[in-house]
Amino acid sequence: MAATPLTDAELDRALGELPGWRVEDGKLTAVFKIDRGAVPGLYATVAAAEDEANHHAVVTILYGTVTFGLNTHDAGDAITGLDTAMAARLTAIAAEHGATPAA
Repeated sequence: MAATPLTDAELDRALGELPGWRVEDGKLTAVFKIDRGAVPGLYATVAAAEDEANHHAVVTILYGTVTFGLNTHDAGDAITGLDTAMAARLTAIAAEHGATPAA
């Protein structure tokens, strides 16, 4: 997938397919609630998926929540199809580890 910035319409359409995700500070962002004991497995699975895709998120783990932030550096830190594809994958991984959207 090319690292081309999404148009506003493309981003709006993608957000409609990514429950819990929003744009915050120029990143595609989501917060999930997770049992703290499930965090190591989640993080290991996320790291493997990121390495496989060669596309990495900013991951913040704090007090039973995990926050993902995505943008594409090669596209001037814009949000691209690489980010929306990774967001869908991260959502699936979070669900596999019992995480739920925070709000």
